[in-house]
Amino acid sequence: MMDFSRPAFNQRIRISNGRVIDPRNNLDKTTDLFVADGLIVGIGSAPVGFKPDLEFDAGGMLVIPGAVDLCARVREPGQTQKGNIHSETRAAAAGGITHLCCPPDTKPVIDTRAVAALIQERAYQSGYAHVLPIGALTKGLQGQHLAEMHALKEAGCIGVSQLRQPVKDSQTLLRCLEYASTFDLIVFFQSEDSSLSVKGGVHAGSTASRLGLHGIPDAAETVALSRDLLLVQQAGVRAHFGQLSCARSVELIAAAQREGLQVTADVAVHQLFLTDEMIDGFNSQYHTRPPLRSERDRLGLIEGVKSGVISVLSSDHQPHEAAAKSEPFPSTESGISAFATFLPLSYRLVRDGVLSEVEWVRRIATNPAALTGLDAGHLGTGSNANLCVFDPGKRWKLTEHSMLSQGKNSPFLGQQMQGQVRLTLKDGAISFRN
Repeated sequence: MMDFSRPAFNQRIRISNGRVIDPRNNLDKTTDLFVADGLIVGIGSAPVGFKPDLEFDAGGMLVIPGAVDLCARVREPGQTQKGNIHSETRAAAAGGITHLCCPPDTKPVIDTRAVAALIQERAYQSGYAHVLPIGALTKGLQGQHLAEMHALKEAGCIGVSQLRQPVKDSQTLLRCLEYASTFDLIVFFQSEDSSLSVKGGVHAGSTASRLGLHGIPDAAETVALSRDLLLVQQAGVRAHFGQLSCARSVELIAAAQREGLQVTADVAVHQLFLTDEMIDGFNSQYHTRPPLRSERDRLGLIEGVKSGVISVLSSDHQPHEAAAKSEPFPSTESGISAFATFLPLSYRLVRDGVLSEVEWVRRIATNPAALTGLDAGHLGTGSNANLCVFDPGKRWKLTEHSMLSQGKNSPFLGQQMQGQVRLTLKDGAISFRN
């Protein structure tokens, strides 16, 4: 029975018999873990006098740091018909996510202290997961004037981004990157050349031609990515390239990393298991941005994850109301409600032999925490108890009822999943239990 209650604080919890995995502390063994006062107070043996209020038997399960998701929309402020901070953080907790990064395309845009503070305050009130705002690179995401990055950093923004909104003037973009560098702000890129993607909704390939849909070529990503990498090198800024979709993009990132640029990358998990050929029938649940690409691109992305060029897996969670997906395919809104499938799908890489369990935890928790400077992604004694218990063998069916997100838009609806979150702790409080 799922527990949907608000988090209960100040419990002493014993999680017993689980395989505890913490790459940062080189920990991988079956043992017990003890939580009190919001902290991990012992691994292996309990502190003197410890008496648990709750015991959870994690036999056969993995005890891992809570996932850190670098790209997840919570739709608040401004689009509460799609979701809100309360509904989406609760869904994140059910997905094993304890920290999520909110892109700046809220309404209003996250380009002021007030909006950044509002999001964090409402997340604190809900209590299910930490929400970390990403500020706008330019005012209003209009691509013309620099945002007040120093104020955004002081307000708790972990970085800045322009998302897929173009900064057409390269000189302006360079100045933005140089300004971000002075405050040691990481810049989150979603590289796309808007002149090559206009009107497009699917990958430019045989499926688009057969269905009569406008296509978005690989070059829409790789041309923009090439320019962005050159300007990153010129500015000396830390950069993270999110939601890659092309095999060629992996090659470009790998070359930049070999040259010593401070660049990292992630891929949305659904890009590793879906291709444009699955769109047959104009099913709008497969409408994503960037679009689902070819089988060659999918395999190239998997190889990038395996090699470590892509060091992070993200959900790219985008909840929508039913009406947003009910129009003809080109007119529907892009995106997948992805919290419920984030861990089960990403763990499939372990079952397929692409990653080990330890490498998987690095991609979903340890690495994203490290690159954003968060005190998360590890299970060290004395650290905040942000963790989840994951049952890798549990089989279940994804239904609208099992998705706690307000958005039920997913191409995986009705499919059997393997691997399920059983318990999530946020700062020692139970934010989800199943």
